[in-house]
Amino acid sequence: MRGPVYKIFKYTLFDLLRSRWLSSYAVLIGLMTVGLLYLGDDPTQAAVSVLNLVILVVPLVSLVLGLMYHYANRDFALLVLTQPVPRGSVFWGQLLGLGLSLTGAYLVGVLVPFAAFSAFGMGEVDWPTVGMLLFVGAMVTLVFSSLALYLGVGNDERVRALGVAIAVWFVLTFVYDSLLLAFIILAQAYPIDRWVIGLSMLNPIDLARVLVLLHLDTAALMGYTGALFKKFLGTGMGTTAAVLALVLWTAVPAWLAGRVFARKDF
Repeated sequence: MRGPVYKIFKYTLFDLLRSRWLSSYAVLIGLMTVGLLYLGDDPTQAAVSVLNLVILVVPLVSLVLGLMYHYANRDFALLVLTQPVPRGSVFWGQLLGLGLSLTGAYLVGVLVPFAAFSAFGMGEVDWPTVGMLLFVGAMVTLVFSSLALYLGVGNDERVRALGVAIAVWFVLTFVYDSLLLAFIILAQAYPIDRWVIGLSMLNPIDLARVLVLLHLDTAALMGYTGALFKKFLGTGMGTTAAVLALVLWTAVPAWLAGRVFARKDF
């Protein structure tokens, strides 16, 4: 990463690090993690509870903060584009700065409470599970940061983009699982197991949940989708497939947003 991309990335990163919204997000994640650790008897169970936090809060915050920053920073982007700077450099610099700053806030908010919990001898922390939780949260952050920029670049009206973003979050978080469950019930007489695995890969939030539960290897928590991943793909192959699907979920919206940005008539 050199030249204009690095300069714009650096500006975006430090601009966001000074933002009270980003620091408030890190503090919120930290306080919720502390509460779950304090109320839970087992740090591993607390990690599973933090997984629910990842599924509900992280996608929404990544979408909303990503859109807010895109529209607040649009004049700066237009100013930079008046200079002999490639459009791709402006877009990728902003995307990297946004994604890494939100990821850093999440990592700090989760890692610091677990590290303090371990350092003060309040319990034994399962660091491999926490590491998987950190990885999954980082991937979900990058996925929804890419989606936020795609929605922002494609919509000049911020209210419309925000409405679409909230609708996307609501569908992926609540509606999609209900539709998948209805499909399983209606088609239970047919061999649909592999179809269910394929449909699960269309939802990054489901993939995040499956990744952590495959790592825990807890049958009681795994659910139907997690059990299918383990049955047909195995723990190792299932984890690899879920990670690759999350990478695609990050790359495809980013690529589409970059194409729209490159062709957009400002």
